[in-house]
Amino acid sequence: MPKIKTNSGAKKRFALTGSGKIKRKHAFKSHILTKKTKKQKRNLTHSGLIAAVDQNNVKALLGMK
Repeated sequence: MPKIKTNSGAKKRFALTGSGKIKRKHAFKSHILTKKTKKQKRNLTHSGLIAAVDQNNVKALLGMK
């Protein structure tokens, strides 16, 4: 049986925490920042965790399941 390849896009976008949760970054922070408020840009800076409903899909992309 061959090994399952990790999805290249997913490995760049997600990171595992020590407790096994999956971290993600917010979208809409890369360009066209002049029309966004300081508060909006500041809040998009912080990383978050993926939703529980998406965990199985992301783990499959990362080859963890």
